Amino acid sequence: MPASPSTARAINDRVALRLLQQEGPLTAGQLKQLTGLSRPTVADLVERLTAAGLIEVVGESGEQRRGPNARLYGIVADRAHLAALDVRTEGVSVVVSDLLGRELARASVPIADDTGTGPAVEQAVTLVERAAKEAGAERLHTVGVGAPGLIDPVTGELRDSSGLPEWHRRLVAALQERLPARVIVENETNLAALAEQRDGAARDRDTFVLLWLGHGTGAAVVLDGRLRRGASGGTGEIGFLPVPGTSTLPSATDCEGGFHSLAGSAAIVELAAGHGTVATAVSPGEPEAAALVRQAVATLSSSSPSPSPSASSGADRFLSALADRLAIGAASVVAVLDPGCVVLGGEVGQAGGEVLATRVGERLARMSPLPVEVRASALGGGAVLRGALLTARESAQDDLFAPRSR
Repeated sequence: MPASPSTARAINDRVALRLLQQEGPLTAGQLKQLTGLSRPTVADLVERLTAAGLIEVVGESGEQRRGPNARLYGIVADRAHLAALDVRTEGVSVVVSDLLGRELARASVPIADDTGTGPAVEQAVTLVERAAKEAGAERLHTVGVGAPGLIDPVTGELRDSSGLPEWHRRLVAALQERLPARVIVENETNLAALAEQRDGAARDRDTFVLLWLGHGTGAAVVLDGRLRRGASGGTGEIGFLPVPGTSTLPSATDCEGGFHSLAGSAAIVELAAGHGTVATAVSPGEPEAAALVRQAVATLSSSSPSPSPSASSGADRFLSALADRLAIGAASVVAVLDPGCVVLGGEVGQAGGEVLATRVGERLARMSPLPVEVRASALGGGAVLRGALLTARESAQDDLFAPRSR
């Protein structure tokens, strides 16, 4: 059954808006070429979208032609303002952007372990409000939140998780109460995977696994271009994976004895100390484990000052031992999912770079008959904020660009 004229117009409008979002400003002629629509149809949709306040003239094409240059149309970037939050156990970071994803403000606040639930929530919400004010956003359209823990696939809410502070769950409700905005919460590792696929190490992959290596551990699974969450939202809880090399087994409430005990930040720090490696400089907000890995890689780099033989040997042994541990967890995922690509994400994955990725890849090649490429994160810990912003922007565009009858 053919679409009604009003439905066809709405669909054409959405296609044109998506093109302007992906390609940037375009002329009516370029829209005609890219959409395959007739010139009168393109003229009509440009008029409608301009009247609706969704697009505007942003310049001229600059083409060498007789008469005036063609007008360039672009999306009205301040039609909606967005915010992205990265919620960690030790604090919150926020970015505010326009509809095109251009960053307008960025801020963060540390939250101490002994901070009460109420004060912690207030600090986080106030941070978002101040960032929005700094960005000149009178109101936020959509807020994307990345947090550790399980997200209920039915309700979309953050579930109770052992070991995580109560203010994490209270924060989402507080944002919904205080801000006139849609609030979307997603697991931090899932958001990191979305960001690595869009802008990072997995841009050419529609199937891959992101192994998150930061303060904690986690994994995100993308199969055939789709993020997989599982029946209860727990796909990728690799920290609970029973592995050899630990003294106990994980339980339903504690991942001690699981993969987390081998690859969590505290475990990596202990491993480094056992090989005589101590962090000499840790950047603000950087896990100590990431600083140790970065330092070890630099020690082995030919571009660094000549290290002592003992330091070089210690760094080599530390990275090799870490690669052994990471390969154990990665091999289990590869054997079940056959993703073809594993991205070592988070701050530790980015710090290890190609040096660590190559070592893990060599071990996987010996442990598994399945071909798999191991890549280092291109975005590191910043992938969570980037993924939250991409999710917020996608949701806002779905709302603003949704086909509507006219």
